[in-house]
Amino acid sequence: MKAFNSLILFLGLFLIFNIDVAAQETLKERSSEAAFQSFGKAIVSENAIPVQAMAEQYNLMKSGDTLNSKIMATVKEVCQAKGCWMTLNLEDGNEVMVKFKDYGFFMPKDIAGKEVIANGKAFVEEMSVDEQKHFAEDAGQTEDEIAKITKPKKTYSFEADGVLVRE
Repeated sequence: MKAFNSLILFLGLFLIFNIDVAAQETLKERSSEAAFQSFGKAIVSENAIPVQAMAEQYNLMKSGDTLNSKIMATVKEVCQAKGCWMTLNLEDGNEVMVKFKDYGFFMPKDIAGKEVIANGKAFVEEMSVDEQKHFAEDAGQTEDEIAKITKPKKTYSFEADGVLVRE
């Protein structure tokens, strides 16, 4: 009988411990997601590509190439007019111009320097002089800085359908 009681006690403690571990894991997952503010489509932080790996992917792409991706990077700049675009620092001297799918959501204007996770489509395109000037104006650059834009440039772009901003 003592062996049976010991077995019952052991099984009870085992179940309690496993339930407690599972609850802690769920709480940990929720708290890590709670550390982000969400914009656009609901996404999770898991499986985001570190910025260094994404920089390598962009370097391999040609104009017209696309890649479904989830990137984790630091915000360099945000549109100060509406928050309708942001740039991400690729940490290799390049940046990614991020726009939001169907103009469906905007970012807070004060998130420069914060870490974000953006889900969507990475692509390479050539940006016209007019478009570069428009974005420079949105960013608050001076007329002299804007006047220096005279040639189209190859840009790394990203159309995000969902973004998480680390709080």
